[in-house]
Amino acid sequence: MAILVVAEHDNVSLKDATHKTVTAAAQMGGDVDILVAGKGIKDVVAAAAKIDGIRAVLGVDHDTLERQLAESMQTVLVPLMDDYDAVLAPDTTTHKNYMPRVAAKLDVQQISSITGVESADTFVRPIYAGNAMSTVQSSDAKKVITVRTTAFNAAGEGGSAETKDGPQPSGDFKSEFVGEQLSKSDRPELTAAKVVISGGRGMGSGENFELIEGIADKLSAAMGASRAAVDAGFVPNDWQVGQTGKSVAPELYIAVGISGAIQHLAGMKDSKIIVAINKDEDAPIFQVADYGLVADLFKALPEFEAELEKAGY
Repeated sequence: MAILVVAEHDNVSLKDATHKTVTAAAQMGGDVDILVAGKGIKDVVAAAAKIDGIRAVLGVDHDTLERQLAESMQTVLVPLMDDYDAVLAPDTTTHKNYMPRVAAKLDVQQISSITGVESADTFVRPIYAGNAMSTVQSSDAKKVITVRTTAFNAAGEGGSAETKDGPQPSGDFKSEFVGEQLSKSDRPELTAAKVVISGGRGMGSGENFELIEGIADKLSAAMGASRAAVDAGFVPNDWQVGQTGKSVAPELYIAVGISGAIQHLAGMKDSKIIVAINKDEDAPIFQVADYGLVADLFKALPEFEAELEKAGY
């Protein structure tokens, strides 16, 4: 069996999601190769070659791949699948854009957001906003799979895989990348942070998110939010954690003023330690929290920050 993993990167550095997707691929058995598609990707290819258990790294350097446009990625991946039994990619926005297109061109069903691998053709994935887990078996000759990377450990490094060029994209592409607006922050990226502190509707306003900024700074934490807080306009939508936001699995997740709707839990329940602060003792968040504090957040947060300062943070 041969498996192709599509790397997650920013054309400069390889992202940890790639290592975790390799872990999922390895559990399927067989040889694992990595595809690095982008622009100016020499360093990314070299980093991918160091991942343990990789047979080869295919590098495809092209202008249309700088943002991994769906049309361009399809023309690279579909021909490659003649040599592979499965293609896996992280379940992130970038790969969600083109993987369904690849599945359609191969005339197979995509298997999305897997959290477990039972065999080469059987996988576990969440349904009903993560409220239940489904075991699915695919009889398709080619498997097209996205991986919820928060459910897998990162593969180690120390390998020395062969590197070679992959096929160049070709065709009359009808879409092009126009631009993007990125929010800049000195804090860690939300999906990669070891500590995340999120606020919910209970914060009351966007100004009150300042109460968790000091704590985030002391803990070197990323800041997140529930959908309710985002919909209320308290914070930008790229802070959103949950089913329709970002999935995170930090070592410590602090939920402040978040009731714990299943849509939010779906995006953070894989966190190692969950701490909840909420004045409603019946809030669903306490059912998944390792530590819970029933208190008024407007009193608890300043006290929390003061204690962190005493402890030398």
